[in-house]
Amino acid sequence: MTFTTKLAVKSAVVLAASALALTACTNASETGGGAQPSGSGSAGASFDPSSVKKDDSLASQVPAAIKSKGTLTVGSDTTYAPAEFLGGSDNHTPMGYDVDLAKAIGATLGLKVDVETAEFTGILPALGPKYDLGISSFTITKERLGAVNFVSYFNAGVSWAVQKGNPKKFSVDDVCGKSVGVQTGTTEADEVKALSDKCTAGGKKAVDIVSLDKQTDLNTRLVNGALDAMSADSPVISYAITQTNGAVEKIGDTTEVAPEGIAIAKGDTALADLIQKTVTKLIADGTYKKILDTWNNSEGAVTKAELNPSVSS
Repeated sequence: MTFTTKLAVKSAVVLAASALALTACTNASETGGGAQPSGSGSAGASFDPSSVKKDDSLASQVPAAIKSKGTLTVGSDTTYAPAEFLGGSDNHTPMGYDVDLAKAIGATLGLKVDVETAEFTGILPALGPKYDLGISSFTITKERLGAVNFVSYFNAGVSWAVQKGNPKKFSVDDVCGKSVGVQTGTTEADEVKALSDKCTAGGKKAVDIVSLDKQTDLNTRLVNGALDAMSADSPVISYAITQTNGAVEKIGDTTEVAPEGIAIAKGDTALADLIQKTVTKLIADGTYKKILDTWNNSEGAVTKAELNPSVSS
């Protein structure tokens, strides 16, 4: 475990001759079980990078190797909607707020952007030789900071949702005996199981845990009243609200919030500094907020992009 013992380990890779544990809020990216778009709503409302103007001052700082090819190559595990997933008319076009942010960074720097689908575990080791940036919902941890540079750009945690209006009067503080949906293999699945065990240990009814492979199936069951509630990563819950046209709503606070970052090769301090300046500009001019609003995820917005921020674990 890295930033909290409750967060699921997505996998481990060998990096810089040592095992580097990779984590995110769930392991959905690794299993391919991330919430997939329904084909409507904001799933098709990707951000238009042509609305972002080139910043000549920042563009002049692009490293020569990247400037010569004219393209910013980004590695992303495109199985984790709404951050990064494959959609569009061909169902193979990278989409999501991470993808839109990559496009906005490229437009600001006067570069084309090539978002390449990659296995989550292979992105960080390939920074430099293969990818200029890694943008794939990477939680920033001390362990990772020892191997790569990070520019913080988003905060994510654990959230809950119920039917609109909460007709079943569900409370996050009293889940015993309730029907709760979770995506198979996620942190939330483990946490709800722990809550259920606590219920039975206290002489109460166990949680009726409904574990499904697809988040969209959980959304449907919640809308239809087959579940009392569901638990998922905060951006996934926010996106579910959009996918269901508001038929579900968030309940309670987002917990276990941690920063996510854009990854850059450890030795490429010039590019890391430039990406921090570029994201800072996108925050200041409103582009960043527009992107997150498009995907109904402004809740995770940061007010400051930091290079290698201090984290607790």
